[in-house]
Amino acid sequence: MKHPKEEKTFIILKPDTIQRSLVGNIINRFEKTGLKIVHMEMKVLDADRLWKHYDKDEKWFQEKGNVSIESRKQAGLPIEKEAIDYGKDIIQGLVSFMTASPVVVMVVEGNSAVGIVKKLVGSTEPLTSDIGTIRGDLTIDSYNLSNS
Repeated sequence: MKHPKEEKTFIILKPDTIQRSLVGNIINRFEKTGLKIVHMEMKVLDADRLWKHYDKDEKWFQEKGNVSIESRKQAGLPIEKEAIDYGKDIIQGLVSFMTASPVVVMVVEGNSAVGIVKKLVGSTEPLTSDIGTIRGDLTIDSYNLSNS
């Protein structure tokens, strides 16, 4: 059994982080909490690896696709495909974004590293991310913007 201070977690700083010159700011936030960077590199990711990384099942695609269909109905947009295909479009859009330019991948280590990183990063919906989190302070996106 590993000591709690040896807990590690994987982080990807996405293309917009690099494009907006936020890498140093974000790394600084992790380091201020006492987390130690044990690996870091800049690289271009490949689509197959990203699909494996996000690892969604048919149920997830169906559920997210149903949400997309409801959003399209509310917006008066046509429903052009099955729910599962809208769900797969979510990951495909993310994969396209993540392979468009380099990312920074890193592994940090420290006491409760997973929990601390989740707390620092904030919720995935940028508009509901708390002030003081990376997403809450630095985001310029929303789910609606991503969907459009």
